Amino acid sequence: MNTTLITRAFFSAVLVQSTLTLPSTVGYAFADHQPPLQLAETLDVADIDVDLSRYYYAEKLDGVRGFWNGQSLLTRQGNPIQAPEWFLDQLPWFPVEGELWLGRGLFDELSGLVRQQTPDDHEWRKVRFMLFDLPGHAGRFVDRRSALENWVRLHPRDNVHLVELHRYQSNDQLLDTLEQWQSDGAEGIMLYNGDGYYHSRRSQDLLKLKGYQDDEAVVVGYLPGKGKYEGVVGSLLVKNSEGVQFKVGSGLTDNDRANPPDIGATITYRYNGLTTYGKPRFARYERLYRP
Repeated sequence: MNTTLITRAFFSAVLVQSTLTLPSTVGYAFADHQPPLQLAETLDVADIDVDLSRYYYAEKLDGVRGFWNGQSLLTRQGNPIQAPEWFLDQLPWFPVEGELWLGRGLFDELSGLVRQQTPDDHEWRKVRFMLFDLPGHAGRFVDRRSALENWVRLHPRDNVHLVELHRYQSNDQLLDTLEQWQSDGAEGIMLYNGDGYYHSRRSQDLLKLKGYQDDEAVVVGYLPGKGKYEGVVGSLLVKNSEGVQFKVGSGLTDNDRANPPDIGATITYRYNGLTTYGKPRFARYERLYRP
């Protein structure tokens, strides 16, 4: 059976006891190239102008998004992830996506692990694949979630779990949860439209709420440090995709200042809105960008 193309009979077989309406075929095959995944729109914490009454929410895990096409585990960009065979053997025989996760605040450790060409068996024992969607399924999110819950219930795995969902109640409750989770080290909140269908593009059926925004910029220079930072880098001079040049100094560790990202390297930074001149406000270094 070709596991890269999902048919009605195939899904009916794997998602037993499910009452889902399934497509006769999916509109594309899942191959080892950049997968056509659904991407989130950003929800402005200061101006929540979307009707969220049909949404569910979950913690935005600071991990690496993973796509399992039924045969290979890939990053969002389609790069292969060299996970141990025993880890891959726990995954279903149909496409799923989720977040490879070690825990809050452990992104750098996980990212390093995922980039290894020879997997570290011992360290991969700590990784969890937190499932959140079925990209090959034609149903609404609540139907896709039901199918995932059904499979996890029937096929319990040590390293494969579902992202925990909560039903939206109110904006105040959502913002209180965001504040609490972020104070405990979470990255933010993801929101899923229960009636939404899977779109292989950016969509308001999938939203991210962070309390801040983030983006990428290219390092174009360095500014010298002063005081206790004399002799090392004080700030990075960067340029974003809009061509706006600005400084990023906050968030750099002592090691970052002594060994700054190379000129031409891309970084990820966070910020809180834009100034009247279009520059990111309170820009803070997060990490090197890793596609």
